[in-house]
Amino acid sequence: MMRFLLPLGVFLAMVVALAAGLRHDPRELPSSLVGRPAPAFVLPVLAQSGPTANQKGQTFDPASMRGKVWMLNVWASWCTACRAEHPVLLDMAAQTRVPLYGLNYKDSRGAALDWLQRMGDPYAASLVDADGRVGIDLGVYGVPETFVIDAAGVVRYRQVGPVTQQVLEQKLLPLLKALEAGGNHA
Repeated sequence: MMRFLLPLGVFLAMVVALAAGLRHDPRELPSSLVGRPAPAFVLPVLAQSGPTANQKGQTFDPASMRGKVWMLNVWASWCTACRAEHPVLLDMAAQTRVPLYGLNYKDSRGAALDWLQRMGDPYAASLVDADGRVGIDLGVYGVPETFVIDAAGVVRYRQVGPVTQQVLEQKLLPLLKALEAGGNHA
């Protein structure tokens, strides 16, 4: 009788572990950044365009956004999923006052500028992360990824994969509205 209890115990432990694993959404990747300050960095701005044309050599530092809710979308011209999410980002930029910054990840400047010209530019500015170091600091698994950063500089949400209309309506817009109203939680 005792020799059957050990295999039965191991089997029950495996069933419990499997059941626990099945309750998690495999598309939701954990992020150690959510609830913590966004990493500090200084990156060059991709393009000089618009009424407040950027001077050559202009940089962006997240510290300059203190006191404002903002978003950071990691994208690349070679990214197929980025192409799919781009119309949603254009809509979002038109629907909210929250600035959306792009982080152009491991891309060539020419390809990125051409892509934005052809597809439209939803970004307040796109930042150049040519070697991917800032992406590593953000814990980026791949493009696209989107981060919501509150007025205190704390990451409040991370979207792995494309922003869809459903994600925009059910998660991003309500969160942005709450953060703008002075909320500080996701």
